Amino acid sequence: MSGFRPMRRHKQQLEKTDCEEVLKNEKRGTLALNGDNGYPYAIPINYIYDRSGHIYFHGARSGHKIDAIKTSDKACFTVWEQGKQREDWSYYVRSVVVFGRLHLSELNEESLERARRLAYKYYPEGSEEEIENEIKCYTSSLQMYDLEIEHMTGKLVHEK
Repeated sequence: MSGFRPMRRHKQQLEKTDCEEVLKNEKRGTLALNGDNGYPYAIPINYIYDRSGHIYFHGARSGHKIDAIKTSDKACFTVWEQGKQREDWSYYVRSVVVFGRLHLSELNEESLERARRLAYKYYPEGSEEEIENEIKCYTSSLQMYDLEIEHMTGKLVHEK
């Protein structure tokens, strides 16, 4: 999509497959929105990445996050790895920055399936019955969110 800046330090730029690997494997990221009074509003969230170009997460049906989304659907989402230490004792860290549009998902079988995928990612030892009971317990207050990716970049940083 046009309108996004090219990465300044392009020699450190990750390939799309590397960006997708980071998004798939990491557990948390920071969602940044246009908040109240023109201030940025950034919050850590749990999420799942779908290779079709979407990031899904859940939250409440009311609050600062949903108010910000209703005002402006534009969002930025950032994820980074803990890093890998190499033989020279320095760390190599991959990060991904995503820009996109947020959509509130209707609570239907498709969005409930995404809630299940979230539950299995963060509670892999949970039984199907436990996960279904948790989802059923919170369904009345559950809001699923869909971040449709418009632009994605990734970078490998060598922390010396």
